[in-house]
Amino acid sequence: MTATTLDPKTALILVDLQKGIVGHPTVHPAEEVVERAARLAAAFREHDLPVVLVRVTGGAPGRNEGTGRQGTPPADWAELVPELNRQDSDIVVTKQTWGAFYGTDLDMQLRRRGITQVVVGGIATAIGVESTARSAHERGYHVTIATDAITDLDAETHRNSVERVFPRLGETDTTEAIVKLLG
Repeated sequence: MTATTLDPKTALILVDLQKGIVGHPTVHPAEEVVERAARLAAAFREHDLPVVLVRVTGGAPGRNEGTGRQGTPPADWAELVPELNRQDSDIVVTKQTWGAFYGTDLDMQLRRRGITQVVVGGIATAIGVESTARSAHERGYHVTIATDAITDLDAETHRNSVERVFPRLGETDTTEAIVKLLG
């Protein structure tokens, strides 16, 4: 469903746009996703709306077969990409699981600010982005996905999330359309 409105209390959540993830081969070029995410972040800041920058620093405890992780990641693996132009006013969330809500204080941070809606972007569509969007929906936030500010490592999982999952969670639209809705 096309985005029709943004609540006056909307936050932007950008998932896993960090050095160790944006370097992976993705369905849509990560550079373009980062560029659009940075544009969204600048627009939200311009309207004094919260920007949440999420990064993952490890895996959740439990089974880890097939995670694809081997060895120790580089020291800068979890650093947010500089293109996001992190500001002191940004909320930085460090997670250990796919989604940005579980095991973090993100929900509390948003509720303390009266947030009723979230716009979500980042990498990977079917992992961090979808998990975060689902959790936001379950917590009662209105959810909007910036469909051109997300990408995945796999075309089929990306398509499934964009075409089948996200329309059930809320609205979807482009960066340009979302920026226009900010007014």
